[in-house]
Amino acid sequence: MADAERKAYPLRVDPGLWAAVERSAAAELRSVNAQVECLLREALAARGVKLKAPAPRKRGRPPKEAKP
Repeated sequence: MADAERKAYPLRVDPGLWAAVERSAAAELRSVNAQVECLLREALAARGVKLKAPAPRKRGRPPKEAKP
């Protein structure tokens, strides 16, 4: 599972900041979670921290299993 490899972390955020992230996510057609991750990556890149590109997530239905 791809989600098992991702770290879940509870985060307390100022309501005004959260509202701004929600607006930004909506403007870029992303979930708030994806927007937070994107903003963190951009902030780290601006500080010179190099990260591997995120692995593309599989989308769509899983393939049907062949029945014997």
